[in-house]
Formats: sequence, C-alpha cells, structure tokens
Amino acid sequence: MIALYVIIAVVVVLAATTAVVARRRRGARPPVLVAPPARAAMPEVLVTEQAPIPTLEEVSLGERLSSSRGVFDRVRSLSGAELSTDQLELVEEVLLRSDVGVATTSVVLDELREHGAPNGVAAALRAILLDSFTGDRSSATSADANRVAVWLFVGVNGVGKTTTIGKLAKRHHDEGRSVMLAAGDTFRAAAADQLEQWATRTDSEIVRANEGADPGSVVHDAIGRAGARHLDIVLADTAGRRANSTNLLDELAKVRRVADRDPGQVLETLLVLDATTGQNALSQAREFLAAASVTGIVLTKLDGTARGGIVVAIERDLGIPVKFIGIGEGVDDLIVFDPEEFVDSLLGASR
Repeated sequence: MIALYVIIAVVVVLAATTAVVARRRRGARPPVLVAPPARAAMPEVLVTEQAPIPTLEEVSLGERLSSSRGVFDRVRSLSGAELSTDQLELVEEVLLRSDVGVATTSVVLDELREHGAPNGVAAALRAILLDSFTGDRSSATSADANRVAVWLFVGVNGVGKTTTIGKLAKRHHDEGRSVMLAAGDTFRAAAADQLEQWATRTDSEIVRANEGADPGSVVHDAIGRAGARHLDIVLADTAGRRANSTNLLDELAKVRRVADRDPGQVLETLLVLDATTGQNALSQAREFLAAASVTGIVLTKLDGTARGGIVVAIERDLGIPVKFIGIGEGVDDLIVFDPEEFVDSLLGASR
C-alpha cells in the first residue's frame, strides 16, 4: 500500500514538472536573427590618376635651397646708416656659417662699416655677392668639322659624378643631340652598371669595359664609335680614386690627352663637387684644376645643405665658373646656374 502511494506521488510530480516546462516553452519568443551588414562593393579601380610630382616651376628655387636660405634669416631684417658691432659680428657669423669664405666675408664687413646698410643688409649683400660671379657660364657643344665633341667629368667618388652625367645626357637628348656615354671609371664597383642604366633611361649609347680596364682606352673607344656613328657628343666618366699605385691626377691628365686626340675634341672638363662638404670641396677643386684643365664646376646636393655660400667661395677663390647645380634627386633637378636667381633665393630679394 505504501509503495502505491509513492508511485502516485512520483507521477504527480512528473506531471506538474512537464506542465511548467511546456508553459515556459509556449511563452518564450523565438530568437531574432540579425543579418550581417551588407558590404559595399569594391571599386574596380582604386586610383584613377596619380598626382604629378612637383616641378621646379611649382617648387621655387628658394624652397629647394631652404637650408641655405634659413642661414640668412637672422640678417635679412638688419638695416641702418651705421651698424653696431654686435650687428656686424652677426653678419660675419652668418656668412662664415654659409661658407661664402673669409675673403668675401671681409669684403662685406668692410663695405658695411664704410657705407652702412640704409637699404638693408640683404640689399648690400646682394650687390657684393653678385660681383663675385664674373665667369662665362655658357657650355660648348659643337666641335670642329670631322671632330667629336667630348665632355669629361672629374671628381672624387661619392660626389654624384655618374648621376650628373646621366642627368646631362637627358638634357642633351631633350635638346636634340645624340649621346654616347663612356664608362671610364673602371675602378669603382658597379660604376659602369650605373652608367648603363642611365644610357637606357636617356636613350643614349654606351661603351664600357671590364672592371680594372684602362680608362683612357675606354674613352678612346667611345669617341671612335661616336665618330663612326655620327653621334653629336660623348660624355665621359673618369676614375674618382687611385687605382693600385697609379696617381689619380696623372691618370686624369692622361685621359684628357687621349680624349682630345683626333677624332675627339674636349670642349668641357667639368669638375663635380659635393656642396655638403663645404670648404673641403674647395680643397678638392684646387687639386684637380691643373691636372684636368677644368672649364667649369658642377655643384651637387645644394638642396641638402646650409652651406650654399660655397658657390661664392669657389668662383671668387678659383675663378672657375659654376655651370650647373644639383637641387634634387629628380632627373631634371640639375639646372644651369643663374647667379641672380641663386642670390635672390638666398636673400629673399626680387629680381
């Protein structure tokens, strides 16, 4: 009898539990399924046009020479019929920092002591600096009849000599001349490879040899081939360091003699200098002048230095004209040097 009561109780409890569960299930809401956000369709073309790289016409020379220009900020506002000792010392410091040289600095200070700067120190500096530029800046490109025009490039390794040759090859090509490149720097690893890349880039021809070959023979071969193919000009690279026991300057003198021998005619020998080295560039120039018969200077990397005044020191001390300046890494960023534009870019004066 007791067992029967237990069974009945268990049945009642199970029934009650089942009823509760059923009521809960009937009252529960079905889960809401939320659709994932629709993704926007990807465009077939992400970039329709590329912004052009600013040209020199869009970026002024003053902006390219901002480091050198900034050196002169401290004197640009100075003026007066008579400058104080402190003001003169400030002018001296600025000029020496910009590497215009001791000689030019002395001339400027003497002028300011005697006449003052009623129109401003910038105006006085402009007149004196422009007087330092007197050389002929033209570049010869036409050889005598039955001769091949040759431009030689000299300078130590690292100044940007090979790059300068490539950029000038582009300039000659744009002006309608056919160009032969001579890879005469046979002692620097990969120099010929670098020049060959420029030949491809500028649609020029090139003569090269194995590393360690005689530079004079490479230049002579290039001139011969240019003459046979009636090309307009040969741009010849030369060694920028000593090779074995051969003296570098003796080697350069030999290359020049070979290049100037019929059918070649050396019209320009351009010394390439790195503006960032300041007065060291001036010392290098003195070593090259006699051996290479330099006719002009190419001053590279002016956009990366505050020593832009070295242009003045080079022309005043050496009497050799600066013919081209490098103001950037672009192929068109090697430009003909214009003294007025250069000085005005430093001093903020208008032409």
